[in-house]
Amino acid sequence: MSLVRRSNVFDPFSMDLWDPFDSMFRSVVPSSSSSDSDTAAFANARIDWKETPEAHVFKADLPGVKKEEVKVEVEDGNVLVISGQRSKEKEDKNDRWHRVERSSGQFMRRFRLPEDAKVEQVKAGLENGVLTVTVPKAEGKKPEVKSIQISG
Repeated sequence: MSLVRRSNVFDPFSMDLWDPFDSMFRSVVPSSSSSDSDTAAFANARIDWKETPEAHVFKADLPGVKKEEVKVEVEDGNVLVISGQRSKEKEDKNDRWHRVERSSGQFMRRFRLPEDAKVEQVKAGLENGVLTVTVPKAEGKKPEVKSIQISG
């Protein structure tokens, strides 16, 4: 059970959120700076996970993030970790901001992979702001059938 506390009064999504699956599937890496509210929206990068007969496929929307700013790792043998950071836009003293809705900061998501995942063959690609991670599946054991002769 996890409680994520956000404190930006101008952000309609800055309320306390409880996610019963948080401890099993993801974790958030908070920023150590005083601008935690800036990272709150981006910290929970949204990721889809689908299973096909051949693989587990993860897709994450990461607009504005370069491939050098994203890491895909497998830790402890079966935990897929997708992490990264979107940098803040440089501010000029003469700029006058009217609205800031695009978020920046760090993110990290963890997924415990099933036993049939071939973690040594994971592939990842970033195209048009969408990260796709493909984890091939091992072929399931087919039952060995032994024919028995019937006497009589």
